[in-house]
Order: sequence, then C-alpha cells, then structure tokens
Amino acid sequence: MGKVGAGGGSPAGLSALLAGAGLLVLCVPGACCGGSCCPQLPPGSAPGWAATPGGFVGRGPRGRAAATPLPLLGRPLFAVAPGDRALSLERAPGTAAFVAMAPRAGRRRRSEAEPGKADRGEGASRSPRGMLRDGGQPGPGTLERDPDKATRFRMEELRLTSTTFALTGDSAHNQAMVHWSGHNSSVILILTKLYDYNLGSITESSLWRSTDYGTTYEKLNDKVGLKTILSYLYVCPTNKRKIMLLTDPEIESSLLISSDEGATYQKYRLNFYIQSLLFHPKQEDWILAYSQDQKLYSSAEFGRRWQLIQEGVVPNRFYWSVMGSNKEPDLVHLEARTIDGHSQYLTCRMQNCTEANRNKPFPGYIDPDSLIVQDDYVFVQLTSGGRPHYYVSYRRNAFAQMKLPKYALPKDMHVISTDENQVFAAVQEWNQNDTYNLYISDTRGVYFTLALENVQSSRGPEGNIMIDLYEVAGIKGMFLANKKIDNQVKTFITYNKGRDWRLLQAPDTDLRGDPVHCLLPYCSLHLHLKVSENPYTSGIIASRDTAPSIIVASGNIGSELSDSDISMFVSSDAGNTWRQIFEEEHSVLYLDQGGVLVAMKHTSLPIRHLWLSFDEGRSWSKYSFTSIPLFVDGVLGEPGEETLIMTVFGHFSHRSEWQLVKVDYKSIFDRRCAEEDYRPWQLHSQGEACIMGAKRVYKKRKSERKCMQGKYAGAMESEPCVCTEADFDCDYGYERHSNGQCLPAFWFNPSSLSKDCSLGQSYLNSTGYRKVVSNNCTDGVREQYTAKPQKCPGKAPRGLRIVTADGKLTAEQGHNVTLMVQLEEGDVQRTLIQVDFGDGVAVSYVNLSSMEDGIKHVYHNVGIFRVTVQVDNGLGSDSAVLYLHVTCPLEHVHLSLPFVTTKNKEVNATAVLWPSQVGTLTYVWWYGNNTEPLITLEGSISFKFTSEGMNTITVQVSAGNAILQDTKSIAVYEEFRSLRLSFSPNLDDYNPDIPEWRRDISRVIKKSLVEATGVPGEHILVAVLPGLPTAAELFVLPYQDPAGESKRSAEDLEQISELLIHKLNQNSVHFELKPGVQILVHAAHLTAAPLVDLTPTHSGSAMLMLLSVVFVGLAVFVIYKFKRKIPGINVYAQMQNEKEREMVSRVSPTESRPHIPQTELRRPGQLIDEKVDSQLIGE
Repeated sequence: MGKVGAGGGSPAGLSALLAGAGLLVLCVPGACCGGSCCPQLPPGSAPGWAATPGGFVGRGPRGRAAATPLPLLGRPLFAVAPGDRALSLERAPGTAAFVAMAPRAGRRRRSEAEPGKADRGEGASRSPRGMLRDGGQPGPGTLERDPDKATRFRMEELRLTSTTFALTGDSAHNQAMVHWSGHNSSVILILTKLYDYNLGSITESSLWRSTDYGTTYEKLNDKVGLKTILSYLYVCPTNKRKIMLLTDPEIESSLLISSDEGATYQKYRLNFYIQSLLFHPKQEDWILAYSQDQKLYSSAEFGRRWQLIQEGVVPNRFYWSVMGSNKEPDLVHLEARTIDGHSQYLTCRMQNCTEANRNKPFPGYIDPDSLIVQDDYVFVQLTSGGRPHYYVSYRRNAFAQMKLPKYALPKDMHVISTDENQVFAAVQEWNQNDTYNLYISDTRGVYFTLALENVQSSRGPEGNIMIDLYEVAGIKGMFLANKKIDNQVKTFITYNKGRDWRLLQAPDTDLRGDPVHCLLPYCSLHLHLKVSENPYTSGIIASRDTAPSIIVASGNIGSELSDSDISMFVSSDAGNTWRQIFEEEHSVLYLDQGGVLVAMKHTSLPIRHLWLSFDEGRSWSKYSFTSIPLFVDGVLGEPGEETLIMTVFGHFSHRSEWQLVKVDYKSIFDRRCAEEDYRPWQLHSQGEACIMGAKRVYKKRKSERKCMQGKYAGAMESEPCVCTEADFDCDYGYERHSNGQCLPAFWFNPSSLSKDCSLGQSYLNSTGYRKVVSNNCTDGVREQYTAKPQKCPGKAPRGLRIVTADGKLTAEQGHNVTLMVQLEEGDVQRTLIQVDFGDGVAVSYVNLSSMEDGIKHVYHNVGIFRVTVQVDNGLGSDSAVLYLHVTCPLEHVHLSLPFVTTKNKEVNATAVLWPSQVGTLTYVWWYGNNTEPLITLEGSISFKFTSEGMNTITVQVSAGNAILQDTKSIAVYEEFRSLRLSFSPNLDDYNPDIPEWRRDISRVIKKSLVEATGVPGEHILVAVLPGLPTAAELFVLPYQDPAGESKRSAEDLEQISELLIHKLNQNSVHFELKPGVQILVHAAHLTAAPLVDLTPTHSGSAMLMLLSVVFVGLAVFVIYKFKRKIPGINVYAQMQNEKEREMVSRVSPTESRPHIPQTELRRPGQLIDEKVDSQLIGE
C-alpha cells in the first residue's frame, strides 16, 4: 500500500500532532541551509498524519509505529505546544548565537504595535485576486464601511503576570528538549545539549527540573552523573511520573529511569542501541524498543529488563494490540523480513515470541513496509501483475480485498482516518499526478465510495505525502479540503463526512470594516490546511474539542488559494461565517477551553507583547509578557483542558542564555463562570440545524463576561432528526447523477451481490444508498433507503473456475498442489462437484462448502495434465478446465488473433510475450474440440476452421519452470460485415487502456446500438481497440436461431449495415459514461468480408468470365468504396483487444516469429523423438 497519512494536520491542530509523543522538539534559528545541519527525523517520531516512501503509516498516536523523541529541524521556527507537550530548541551550529526567524517571502510586514494597520499610505486600497474592495468615499450603489464589523484592537498596554529564569551555564548548548509532566503537576523537565555538527554527535548535556510551574529550575547533572551525556528524554504516556532518559550511544548504551517525575534516577546498562520506543496504550510498564540493528525488544518492567522478540523487523512496522480488537493485551503486531528479503505479517506475545508461537494472519508475503495496525483495522498491500492490491482486516477477522470503483486503478493510497468505524482514504488514481481522490468506506473498510475528487497534495521535508485535508475538532463529520479545479486550488467544507461539499463564504468586511465584494462561486475564502514543514510548529489552522465552534486559520480571499496576501481568519460558528483578525500570520493558542484566544506574531524581531481575545476574535487587547523584548523560539502550554499557564522559550540576544518566561493568565479573569454567564448556541450548516442526523446545542460564554470557564461541559442537548435523502450517500457501485439519484455505474452489475447466495438463504439487496456512518437520524426515509433482506433465488451454476491456491499453473512433482473451485453464482449448498485430475484420479464432493480449504492432490509424474471440474445443482450445470503443468512454471503471455474470420480461411495466431527474452520456450496450443495439444517451438501458428460458430483457442508457454496461459474466442462465419467506429474526444480522458475497460465499454456500445436501431444483439459484435484515440470495430454477423431457421442473407446483412450507418450518422447512438459525461458514437467506414461461392461447379469460359467479374467487382468495391483490408487476415489480429502495452514484445511478432502452416506443426510424438521433455495428458 502506498504511504498512508494526511498532511492536512490533525483534527486538533498541534495538540493532536503531539499527542503521545512525550516531547516537542523545536529548533531555534540556525545558520544551516535547508535543515541539512540538523539531525534527521527519527523513524516513527512524527505522531501526526505523515507518509514516507515504501509503505504506509497511519495517524498517531494509534497509527504510529514507534514513539521516539521528536526531531530537531535546522530551520528557524515559532512553535506552540498546548497541553501536555514538550519543546526542543536549537541554535546555529558552531556558535552560541541565535538567528531569528526570517519573514516568509511575499508576506508584507506590519508594525507590531499596530497589527491592524497596513504599511501603506492612508487611504490606499488593496484588492486580493478575485475580490473587489471599495476604497475612499463610498459612491452610489457601493457598500459603506461598517465599524461594528471591524476587528477592534485595544492599544492600551496591559501587563500579564510573568517570571523569567535563565539556564545559566548552558549558553553554548544549541538544542533543548522540554517536557511538562502532566495535568495538575507543577514539574517541568528540560534537557539541553551541545550538538557538534562537525562530529555529528552530542558532546555536552544538562538536565533541569522545575517544581513550581517554571518559576525556578534546578540543575540535575550530579544526579544522573556528571560525565553522563544524555541524548533523549521519554515520558510514559499513561503515567507522567515515570521518566526515561537515553544516554548518547556514542559514549555508552544506558537507560536512566525515574518514577518520581524526575527527582531521582536509576541507571541500567543495555546490550543494544535503542533507535525508537513504543509505550503500551494501557500498561504503563510495557515498552517495545527498536534497535539500530533492526531487532525488536520488549520490557514488562519499564526498561529495567529486556527480552528479544524478533529480528529483521521493518522500521516503524510494529504495534501493540488495540484494546477491544485483540483479547490479549500483550499481543504484538509486526512486519518482519525473511532471509530471502520478503516481508510477512506476524503476531506473537511479548514474552513468548518463539517460532512455534508466532502467527501469520495474512497468508503469504506482503509488500515491504506496508503493514499498519490502526484501531479496529489492519491494512497490508500486495502487488501482483504490476498493480497494487490492498487488503483489510476488520476486528482481526479474515482479510478482504478493498474494493474501489472498478476503474480507479490506484497508484498510491493513504489511509487518513479510521475513526468511528470507517476508513477515510486518499487515492491517487492512474490519471492523477499531484492530486488525490478522497474515498470513504463502509464499516468493514471493504467497499469504498467517492467523497471528493482532486484534493491537492504536496511533499513534506522527509519526502512524505501531505494531503490538504483537515478534520475539524469537536464536530464529527466536519472536514476542510483544498480541491484543484482547472489549475486553481479552492477550499471546500463538508459537515456530513464528504456527502456534500461547498465553498467557504468570504467575510462581508475586512479588518477595518470596509466592505468586501466576493461573489460565490467566482470568489471565496481559501485556507492553508497543510501543517508546517516542521511538524512541531503551531501550524496554520487550529481547532479544539473544547471549543467546537471556533476555527482559526491563515488564508486569503479571491478566486484561488495563494501564498501571498496571507491573513488570519476566525470562524466562531463552525465555518459558516468568517472574520479577518490579522493581516499577518500569527500563532494562536486556545486558553481556558477556547474561551480566550492568545495570538503571538510570527516575526524575526524580538517581541514583548501578545494579543488576547475574550470574544472569539472580535476584539483584541494588547498584553506584555516580558519587560525585555525576547526572540521567541517556542511556547509550551499547561497540560489539561484549561491551559492557564504558559512557558515562552527564547533568548534576549544572540549570545545570551536560554530564557524561560512563565506566563500566568489566571489574573486576567475576574471569577469562575456561573450558569448565567453562558448562552446557548446551535450547530448548523447555512441554517440547516440537522448535522449528521442530529440537532446539537452547545453553551458558550457570553462575550462580555471575563470569567474562567472551568471544566468543559460539551453539548447542552442533542436531538435526533428525521432521516432525509441528505443523510444517505451512494452505495458501492452507484454514482450520484445530476437529479440527485444514485444509479449503477456502467461497470457495476447490481445482481452480482447475490452470487454467493444459496436457495433458502437471504442477502441484503442494496437500494443504491447507504446511510452515512455515525449519522444518528431516525425514521423518515430510512426504511426506504436501507438495504432490504431478500430471499436468494435458485440459480444454475455459472462462472465456474478452477485455479491453484497460489494462482500459478505449475506444481512440483511429488508435492501437494491445492486446487480451488470458484463459482460466480449458483446454489452452492445443493451442488454436486466432480473433479478429474487428469492422471487417472477423480473425486466427488456434495457441496462447495466442503472444499473451502481447497482440494489437495499429489502428481507423481511430470507433464501437462488436463484437470476438469463439473458442477451440477439440478437447475443446470457448468464445467471448467485447468491445464496444469507439473514442474513447469511460467507467467505473462498474450494470444493475438482476429475477432472474426471466415470459414476455411487460414487464421494466424501469435503468442506475444513480456518480457520478450525469456530463454527457450515451448508453446502448447489447444483449439476447437481437440483432445490433444499441438506443441511447437515457435510462437505463431496458422490453421483453419471448417465449421461456423464460436471457437476457443488457448496457448500455454513454458520456459523452465514458469508457465503462462491466455485464452481467446473467435467467431467463424461464411460472410459478415465490419465497420470502424470512433467516439467523442472526451472518451480518451477516461480511457486507462486496459482490457477490462475495453470489454465493459464494448458491452455499453453494443447496448446503445441495439437500443438505437432495434437490431437483435446476436447480429452485433463490438470490440474496442487498444491505444488512443479510442476506436472500436463493429461486426455485423449472420445468426441462426435455435429453431434452425436459415441465417441472414448477404442482402440482410447489407440492410443491417446501412441501418447502423444511418443511425450513427444521425448521432443517434450515444451513452453516458458517468454523470454529466455523454459519449457520441460515430461511423468511420465499412468493409465487406469475402463471399464464398456456394453454387455448383461451372465449366468452361462461362465460369472463367463469372470469376473474373466477381473478382474485379470485389476489388472495385473494396478499394474505392470501403478502403479496408479484407478481414480474416493480419489486420484483425492487430485489432485484438490486447492486454497491457508493456506485455507486447518490442519486436514485431511477424518479424520475430514466422507463421507455421498447420501441416508443418509437430505432433507430440515428434517432439518426444527429439528429446523434448513433454508428457501428454493421461500419460
């Protein structure tokens, strides 16, 4: 599977990005270029949605394979870490100097003291793209300035309660990692380090601890060892009192463990070097450790003792069991490499992972770096035939192949979310390059339907794919996405998990209250949804579970998303309306459960002020947090929901000590809030109160009250809504048309849902709709749109296949081969199955259920064996044949021959191979009703058909122990007509040029021709040709009904041909490829097949004259009118619906393999005489 992840940021912004990571790492401005001087991102360290080449990872912390300390990135940044987080800071290499953050290119700078004022002359007017703005005095018909809608800034400077502490003696240290222990804890730990960029290692370290919320700090170097150099700091996510320190592996490999929030430590030696750690989600003492030599260890004593689990583990591909899905809490899921380099999915117990106790939930190998365990789902990828196939296990049941629309043909897939028992995936399809389509699944994660097309993507600093999708915190089903339309990126919003999307309405006024003219859909608000290149900065969009109505983001107003003219916007009604709050980018924190917003400006200059808003961004007050301007490097918020204490990290000058400013916001509140300080607020979408099937009312603090909210109360009330059509999405295989109806796609057969059904049982017959997952609506149209149980119809067997369990056509002599019998439809409970292995052994079974594990058989002789299976259930019968080569494996061959030919006319059949050079080959040909094959050493033969009807030809190619087979059908008639068809140019945009697509489109074209002309379908054969532009061949065939009445005459065929041409020329033949895409079918030109003279033989000059007239007439007819080659020769072979182009030899088949007349074909006996090792069936 491609990398799984999303770059749009976590639902709760940075807080979700940092969840469970233990530490936040910040880089103070360094002089490095592009981050090359800083340590790279440790594998598995990013807990947010991220993707890297070679497999897929999920969203953290559940989707994270490993918990490592967060990375140090060599670029200036401003970071904010709300909640129980930690920071890491970094200075420029080689010096003690700090370099402040440089402004982003294209961003206009503003005065810090006047954030609402632009640096331009008074009265000037600026108009972002796609937006008209009034400037100067309003004239007739214009909108006047509305002071009430302007964002208000109080310029009077207020003072926050703060203290400053300097980490004395660490001025040379250029990295720092900071951790706030936990909720209701006053302990903060700081690890500072001197990283030598020339040596590539840490040369000094210091450990600091505060017990008074960061007012003062104590240096703990003597408690961990004065000569000990520390590299990383970990905190147990389920017990923040437990701390783990790693020493620098260049000096020693040891652990220092504390159980009292870092007050005292015990040191333990290790016999391996830790690369990353993964803590158990419930058991505080259980840890997995991944070593630098790709071994996985476990500890049940918080690192005091370790036990080897598995060698050769793939980095970041190990997981703890998920509670609820696994009964054993100590079960470990991992991906391991075999000796020969393959990857396999294993599970075992942490303290008992011997070879005998390991399980393999997925049979066979998987693609390297493709295992992910996330919530109730397990995903793996397996590539076969050059295409990736994705498999999912729901609640640890058997794996099932994930079903996307038939012609999605994914190149890459990213699992974005598995919340609420549903999979949200981003898929890059065969015709996409920088965009992805969003798909949403059913509960099992098997059947996917389209949610949004062409979502913008980009690459992160580690090569990971970032998807422009953002899940808004606090409101389930609400997402923001940036969609690419005609090379313009626009922001869309959904409130029902992608069922409906709309553009964002721009603010009515700008920052000063000036009217903004922005008319949908030509102009709208666009937001930046990507997280920063450093995943541990504050981000450019934020929302919180405790403030479900408030969204803060950077963006612009206009026709498309832009990197210039960036402003800050806020929505206080869950994305319905927006207000501009700053004309420059700011980092915004949520205090007091979102009751107070804190904004700190992105700037390269030292600052001493920040801005507070008590009314959801409508007005802002200016506060100073330090008396001396500070170069800000990062911010760490107090753990918990309230977040009333904040620590600002920075430096006063380029050579100063680390400065830690503790800011206490409690003084800005008058009192605790009472019930009368709140007002109700109802969630809605453009006035529609039913969101995800329910009406939800929340309580908000009144904007004029400055009281402290306390604990978050959530929604005041929730009431289910009556179900409407808007609560249902299209089911798998259905597409929504312009009239709102969900109708079957052209490739989908609704009756296929009952194919595994037996008489007397029932199945769910889809109505074309399925309820949006997590939608809480009741009654209404729910019964009408819900799939109905339906009795299984009694069906005769159809679509019988017999294959080997591994899909190959070879078996080893003396070893078990497992044969699988597959039936597309039919009553399997009342079925008699007879299997003949072709070696004198035959078996019978009463029903298919007794053969679920396959049929095992051992062949004792080498050769080609004809395995036949016959199925009979009283309503009908079906049979299938498998030609099994014992000890002769092979792969990929394509049989090229005409669609239609004339009786007694020589036909050329050619086996085209890919790759073309595969060594010595043996070709085995089966055609007609022959019981013996024809075996050749050349890849092309010629033969004739002496009777009319449909004939099947099979070729098998053997090279060593590899075999490939292909089967084609050819129609044989005395005479027929053919017509070349062309199509509307827009069909080429949807043509992936694969055989399955051509077969389905041929069926749709034939149906359209029958409907337009009334010609019976038995007279028409349509074959779409490979390549672009898209073309097809239409054959008009004679037909003899089952009663034995005579076939159509040549005049009848001519009349049918003229009727078809007439309808085609009138543009009467067309079909709908997908909603809104109409395809018109055109006629190119007609070709007459050679007519065979059936009259008695004539003699003399009369016969000679008659033949001359016939040949001259035919020549004139063919050359001047129809201008086509005579069908039945090589031209038809070139039109055959070929397989993928990469399977075609680079050398022309006619050049590399001469045709062999049938008389020159060697019989098996001749080959045996020439010591060709081949055995006939039954021998």
